[in-house]
Amino acid sequence: MNPDQSVRAVLERYADGVPCEELAAEYREHRRWTGDEPLSLLAEAAASTTGQRFLGGIEPAVARFRDAFVATGRVDSFRNLAALDREDDELVAAFGAERKRRVLLEAARVLADRPESDDLVSLIGWAESVDHYRYDEDPIGSIAGVGPSTGQYLRQLAGVEAIRPVPAVVDLIDAIDEDLASSPLDTATALRTIASVEWLAIESSYTPLEIDRLAWWLGTDATDREATSDIHRRGIGAATARFRPTDSGR
Repeated sequence: MNPDQSVRAVLERYADGVPCEELAAEYREHRRWTGDEPLSLLAEAAASTTGQRFLGGIEPAVARFRDAFVATGRVDSFRNLAALDREDDELVAAFGAERKRRVLLEAARVLADRPESDDLVSLIGWAESVDHYRYDEDPIGSIAGVGPSTGQYLRQLAGVEAIRPVPAVVDLIDAIDEDLASSPLDTATALRTIASVEWLAIESSYTPLEIDRLAWWLGTDATDREATSDIHRRGIGAATARFRPTDSGR
């Protein structure tokens, strides 16, 4: 049996009825609730560092941050975000956990120091250039509290093809491995999980981000999927209209 066809056929069976391409395009084209507002994109990744779910955890934290800092114009660039005190009352109220606040401010400092003149371009430039297999050598990857999952999430939010080594992805890879006669798939570590998805992408017509979104879809119940989609539908207009009061500055 041709292994290329085998991998493709197995993935297609799992993806039957799942809008993988559209779900990935929402990330690539910044058609999610945060739009292309770079401060909110970074805040979303920082809010994920303690392992909370999107619904009830990440989304409300980022919404509080946007209301307190972005919509008011108090923070309009990575540079002045980085200048905030970690114990700022509004920042504590928005994020709570010290880990999230530390990751947010230290990552903002790294991005502010990049050569690009626009914050979104800076974020994308970092996301495209980082070597996720050497994440601990990267200025953001080496921040305490940032592991492969957070780093890959930030890359996804920047619109880059990336896979998060989260439980839903591990479950999908393990299931696919059982369906294949033989494969190099291995989920023993985060980096091996990432490498396994990249192998699946090479052997099939699916991209890493599409496989990530497939895993999310299969690992999320229909009610939560619809609630998440509704947040994105309602939020994208607000992100465009309310949360970019000025040009993305430095």
